[in-house]
Amino acid sequence: MTSAEPPGGPFFERVLLLHRSLPPRGFHLVMLLLGLVSLAMGIGFLAIGAWPICGFFGLDVAALYLAFRLSYRSARRREVLRLAGDDFTVERVSIYGERAMWRFQPFWLRIILEERADESNRLLLASHGRSLIIGEFLGPPMRRELADSLRAALARWRAALNPASGAP
Repeated sequence: MTSAEPPGGPFFERVLLLHRSLPPRGFHLVMLLLGLVSLAMGIGFLAIGAWPICGFFGLDVAALYLAFRLSYRSARRREVLRLAGDDFTVERVSIYGERAMWRFQPFWLRIILEERADESNRLLLASHGRSLIIGEFLGPPMRRELADSLRAALARWRAALNPASGAP
């Protein structure tokens, strides 16, 4: 039996994640600084008799905290692309942790990058009349790079199935 999978792991694997430029430690630091500034300003307004403004400072901090938490929750979303053995699988994890999996036979799998006039694009996997959009949350340059990587991995996998075809 010929296997395209090297010992110890899949032939190709890529985890697609949303990028977050502010790590959790930075988030805590920003919230601490914003809270301290709001507290100081609130005390100042309280000292001059404008006490209702203190509540608005608290609401601003709470709204910003909520926006950051929602952003970090959306970062849980990911897609795992894996070519192992005779399967190409796409596992999609939602922001709620729900998992969905699609399987494709890699020999028949086509990588389709639909370019649009407005510099955007869409990346699809297609096989036997089925198609699946992947990498929706990636930017157009990242989808182009992913399409090239997938095509190269599939070409290497197909060549590994028939080593005689690569010989001169």
